[in-house]
Amino acid sequence: MATVTAEMVKELRNMTGAGISDCKKALEEGGGNIEKAIELLRKRNQATAVKKQSRDAKEGKIASYIHDGGRLGVLVEINSETDFVANSDPFQDFVKEVCLQITAMNPLYVDRDEIPEDVLAKQKEIFLAQMEGINKPPAVMEKIVEGKIAKWYSEICLVDQTYIRDDSKTIKDLLTECIGRCGENIKIRRFVRFELGEGL
Repeated sequence: MATVTAEMVKELRNMTGAGISDCKKALEEGGGNIEKAIELLRKRNQATAVKKQSRDAKEGKIASYIHDGGRLGVLVEINSETDFVANSDPFQDFVKEVCLQITAMNPLYVDRDEIPEDVLAKQKEIFLAQMEGINKPPAVMEKIVEGKIAKWYSEICLVDQTYIRDDSKTIKDLLTECIGRCGENIKIRRFVRFELGEGL
């Protein structure tokens, strides 16, 4: 077993925000490799985050981000269970990353549940019309449409989007990691994105 030093534990704790004993255990299991330890902590955070997502989150922050010399702006509300967590570094960092993601990728909704039924139905119609003339069994056509819808979700829903700084993660993954680090439920509630001259 690799020797795990206090300095290694401190470094991992600073990188992840996880508890000291969790960091030590992850480093031991990961053979002293920081990257493996982070991966182990991430998997555990995802497991604990599921339990926390049922709890009320009524505190949090409303944050803004202005880009490109005032030509583009984002306003977002992200909730936590306590104001203590809302003022913590992991939470503040997450809020900042969400603002940057919205600025860069222009999502239309926070998640799939926000999409109106008529909008979803219309999009399915469009995908079916695009496949007119393709001679495939109905079950195969249905699978193709499902795939197109999943790709569409990843374009228009914030939590389904690929994270702009790391294409191995989605914003949902980032949210799950933040829940694990902060130790309580966190929810992206709503956002607006303004672009100068939009709609004129």
